[in-house]
Amino acid sequence: MLSVRSVAFFFASLAVNFFCAPSIHAQSEPVEVSSPDHRIALHFAIKRAKGSSSGDGQLVYSLYFRGKPMFEESTLRLELANQPVLGSVVHIVSSTHGSSVSQYKLLIGKTSEVHDAYNEITIDVSESLPSGRKFSVEARVYNDAVSFRYHVPQQPGLARYQLTQEDTEFRPVTDATAWTLRLPNYQSGYESEYTRQVLSALSNQGGVSSYILNGSPGLLHLPGIAWAAVGEADLEGNSAMYLENPTGNWGGHYLVSKISPPVDGNGPAVDAALPHDSAWRVVMIGDKPGDLIESTVMTDLNPASRVADTSWIHDGKASWDWWNGDIGPDGKSAYTTETMKYYVDFAAQSGFPYMMLDAGWSTSDITKMRGNVDVPELVRYAATKKVKIWIWLYSKSVAAQMKEAFPLYEKWGVAGVKIDFILRNDQQGIQWYYDVARLAAEHHLLVDFHGATQPWGMERTYPNVLNYEAVLGLENNKAGRRDGPVDRTVFPFTRMLTGAMDYTPGGFNNVTEEDFVALDKNPMVMGTRAQQLALYVVFQAGLEMVSDVPSIYLNDPSFKFLRDVPTTWDETHVLAGEPGEFITIARRNGLEWYLGSITNWTPRDLHIPLKFLGKGVYRAEIYKDAPDSVESPKHISIHKQIVHGGETLSVSLVKGGGCAIRFVPLH
Repeated sequence: MLSVRSVAFFFASLAVNFFCAPSIHAQSEPVEVSSPDHRIALHFAIKRAKGSSSGDGQLVYSLYFRGKPMFEESTLRLELANQPVLGSVVHIVSSTHGSSVSQYKLLIGKTSEVHDAYNEITIDVSESLPSGRKFSVEARVYNDAVSFRYHVPQQPGLARYQLTQEDTEFRPVTDATAWTLRLPNYQSGYESEYTRQVLSALSNQGGVSSYILNGSPGLLHLPGIAWAAVGEADLEGNSAMYLENPTGNWGGHYLVSKISPPVDGNGPAVDAALPHDSAWRVVMIGDKPGDLIESTVMTDLNPASRVADTSWIHDGKASWDWWNGDIGPDGKSAYTTETMKYYVDFAAQSGFPYMMLDAGWSTSDITKMRGNVDVPELVRYAATKKVKIWIWLYSKSVAAQMKEAFPLYEKWGVAGVKIDFILRNDQQGIQWYYDVARLAAEHHLLVDFHGATQPWGMERTYPNVLNYEAVLGLENNKAGRRDGPVDRTVFPFTRMLTGAMDYTPGGFNNVTEEDFVALDKNPMVMGTRAQQLALYVVFQAGLEMVSDVPSIYLNDPSFKFLRDVPTTWDETHVLAGEPGEFITIARRNGLEWYLGSITNWTPRDLHIPLKFLGKGVYRAEIYKDAPDSVESPKHISIHKQIVHGGETLSVSLVKGGGCAIRFVPLH
């Protein structure tokens, strides 16, 4: 429960936040700031050692949601090279409150118009030691999130910002249920399962090495209190954050930040001139897990677009040669110009703006072709069909040659580049993402990052970045059983919270769990045809693959949904769902609404309120599991009916099933 003193400060902060003009306070603690709707309160204080006569102590923060404690006192501390820990022996000098309300547009994403409203506070702290080092914590509290970052100014006691480790803690008041991505090291493609366990299960029990966990985000459920996700935004100039439970006992249930070190192992994790701002630490908060999906805090915290002319940037779907094994019109695999023209023809016939040419066209020198596919000729041919070409690139070759290669691709008329096997997110690696996005924009190239770290809102700053992989995608069906309906119901609540996700759906060789066999050519996918359609609504992606071989879509009436469904949205509402179980999402593009619903291996009868439609009358084009889809997953039921916004639509999903609906306004 909140103490009398905390309650007093809480309501004092509400009074401060009622006025938009910033205000500065001399040292007083604790200090607080609340969200515009007053549901969330962020509290800063100094935690002093017992019996200490000094006014200095450890800077901590705590969180409250709907008046309930959510995160208990959590440290804010920086480890700097050849320096004492910064933040452990400090006092609050002053605090500055303020508020901001603005609107901005997203060219591509979950919504087109964003209402960016928050209350903010800056806490200035200093040491009483002879060094007198100082720093600030800048915090913003939204209606659905809390964010804060460290600001270290120029000062006599520090020559540079050389961060060896950041010790930001996230201490839930209870042993929260967590969905976390276990990664083997700091150099991965973030392609694994999100495992469900309580936080204490991640502790370093008995001296066994604890796991490095993906911190962008880690999903938490505090029963009776809130759902939350811990992540980060705006990484420019910094290194990515991971999360770890460092405790060595059975009851430890908190997380601490771990910063990605240089890939060569030399030097600090972040080396920068002063003043320096860290990345934003973000805690998304909601009553339901779907509330987190609707949040725009990731882009809110990133700078506005640096691309002046965005008229050439367009989202869309793409045909793709790689997933099904470069199969041509004769049913045989051939990585040739003629085979790729077959995929161009399919894109043109389907109304898709793009064709993705995957690995194999270039030598290790990405300005030279191997001779099997003539990229300029393919681009020329595609232009006659009103289709544009993306090309695959190896990240190390891009790092070495992008200044020569990108102007060449612009000359060829290439639309975009899919850059793969990045596998790093240290400070130099993060800067490389920005360098690629900036140079690509200068040469009118769109970007899809693969083998990548998870997004952090950079697509607001560089809207030519349409997609990121960083997910255990459909491609895993080619090699094993690591893709299926359960993980598909987890990803929207975990990986997708950070941004666009290149999962590459569209597999039409649908089979039961029992009949699945991993195949490199003509891969199978577990779950129903209707679930694959629904993924185009459930998953967010500015560039979306239509993964399977063109021949499998021919004369299939369910393919119409893939032709119709958009890849960017004006509005998004999560209607229901729980990670690992099911999810139902409604999204609007223009006047039309689309709905996607998927389930794990449990069949479900859903009753979906259509109030998101408003007062209009719509034709619902419904693609759902057929009565026999549980035994024959390729079977699908397609029908149309007239619906109104006040109705409730009943839909049955078989195990591994789904439902996809297009709502077309009639008047």
